[in-house]
Amino acid sequence: MWYWTKILFLIFLGAILVWFLYEFVTFPNISSLRTENPVTTSMIEHRLSEAREEGREPRKFMIWTPIEQISPNLQKAVLAGEDARFFEHNGFDWDAINKAWDEAVKEGEKEAKAEGDYDPNDWIPPMPSFKRGASTVTQQLAKNLYLSEDRNFLRKGREAVYTYFLERELSKKRILEIYLNVIEWGDGIYGAEAASRNYFKKSASNLTREEAAFLAAMIPSPLNVFNPQKNRKRVVRRQRAILRGMNSIQLKY
Repeated sequence: MWYWTKILFLIFLGAILVWFLYEFVTFPNISSLRTENPVTTSMIEHRLSEAREEGREPRKFMIWTPIEQISPNLQKAVLAGEDARFFEHNGFDWDAINKAWDEAVKEGEKEAKAEGDYDPNDWIPPMPSFKRGASTVTQQLAKNLYLSEDRNFLRKGREAVYTYFLERELSKKRILEIYLNVIEWGDGIYGAEAASRNYFKKSASNLTREEAAFLAAMIPSPLNVFNPQKNRKRVVRRQRAILRGMNSIQLKY
């Protein structure tokens, strides 16, 4: 019995070592982002692959633009909508995470009660989905740059590690600059300049407050929930909320 227990332990230990070696070998060179602008991301490649698999023409409209040429209106709008405490946290907004957890617990209780399966003395709350603003700009950037669309604890762990190193290696200004240049703003549309030209026929440097808030409103789901062609009213409602939030955002570079 002890012999097989030891064998299984050694196999487990070997698997862990192999996994650590793989993670070490494949770990991205995050420090290179200080001076190098990414030309693609994991998310962009995923979208291109999806298009090919579905028999559609892959699209990629992306124009790298220095943050100095991106309207402060858009910078403030994006932070108001996605990460109002961007300049205060170190990559993880624990207040937002706790809020997401509390909301998940309340939703879980409500669903359990509706299904007649709620016992306060014997009930484990569900894990939060973290879809309500718990993911910071840095976390979103880590996911977009390096990770797959899978949702599991391993990916979330990698996201946390990449987030830590992005915050350690890059300035807040550089993190926001990269984020604004790579995020998705529609089918094949990536980055602020491409989005501005596509939706408003102008450069990102000339966006008004209203236009910037409209673009920021799309970020959570530009292909579906906040796609202005499918759900314009939802986009406009979120735009109004972002316009109010912009007043409290200061760009602390």
